[in-house]
Amino acid sequence: MAVLSYKKTTKKIKINVFLDWLMRMAVYAAIILVMSVLFKNTIIIDHSMYGLWGLLLAIIIYCLNKIIKPLIVFITLPLTGVTMGLFYPFISVIILKIADLILGSHFNTGGILMTCFVALLIGFFNMLMDKIIINTIFEKGASK
Repeated sequence: MAVLSYKKTTKKIKINVFLDWLMRMAVYAAIILVMSVLFKNTIIIDHSMYGLWGLLLAIIIYCLNKIIKPLIVFITLPLTGVTMGLFYPFISVIILKIADLILGSHFNTGGILMTCFVALLIGFFNMLMDKIIINTIFEKGASK
């Protein structure tokens, strides 16, 4: 009996992890779409298909941040150290430029400095989303 309940708990946890990830991607896509509306000349996303390109961009950026960003951080560690950390935001610009290459005409980025500013804003709102919105939803769900 204990083994059966363990399997049910494991499946429930896997579903909750997937729903958590999917919700984060949806909110992250909304943040990116809002940034593309606010900074029209810097971040240009194809708004056809009702935000599908924004969701796809959020998933691509998430994957690039998990796979390629640690490698880029490691490679540019001496440069980041020499500039006392001022180069680190430009790593996010590199990630956005790689996403620009992957999505082609559906996503374009503008100049380097404004893209760096937008990348900082996206990172700030993503952190805000993680700390406030997601934790509030899951704390209410856990208390029920």
